Amino acid sequence: MSLTRTAFSAELRAASREAHQGAESQRYVSALIAGELDRAGYAALVAQHHVIYEALEAAAEAMRRDPLAGPFVDDALTRLPALAADLEFLHGPDWRARIEPTPATLSYAGRLRAVCAGSPERFIAHHYTRYLGDLSGGLYIGRSLARHHGLTGDAGAAFYRFDRIGDPRAYKDAYRARLDDLPLDGAGRATLRAEVLVAYRHNTEVLAALSHLVPATDAEVAA
Repeated sequence: MSLTRTAFSAELRAASREAHQGAESQRYVSALIAGELDRAGYAALVAQHHVIYEALEAAAEAMRRDPLAGPFVDDALTRLPALAADLEFLHGPDWRARIEPTPATLSYAGRLRAVCAGSPERFIAHHYTRYLGDLSGGLYIGRSLARHHGLTGDAGAAFYRFDRIGDPRAYKDAYRARLDDLPLDGAGRATLRAEVLVAYRHNTEVLAALSHLVPATDAEVAA
């Protein structure tokens, strides 16, 4: 009797399900999707993303020729130019002087710089956590921003638009197939799986640090 081995992508999804739900359940996220944030409240997230992706995409350049991590590096995913365009729209040409990363964001970027350029497994973990999220919930957030704030891919929400990826579902399927085909032993899989949880923890902390930007409800004001 042969045993069927669980696909690695399925292992990652199962192992991070609770952490994923924890990030999605942050009050800031629900307020963003519901259109409860003002323009400044949304712009604060864009600023945090710029700091995070600056570190992640620098690591991607370092990993581009790595035999394990290189196949995941794809210019169609690159977010930094879109984030710069969004920040210029939201803050004007002096946007770099007007954005401020939170301590949680600096910690996240520090982790990316510390581990991604020297560990293919850890780089893939962070790459997977960010970009597959961008191609899933991120697309939904982009549609919500357009609906509530009139922000489109050309005006303030370019981060959520992937012009070079025609079919996000097919792209994600192919990405998961690459994960499944990784030539990793048990220790390598464990390293990557553990770093995915680290990535989710940092993401959750970044969102939690923005919770003060959510307007108080009537009940909270009354209390």
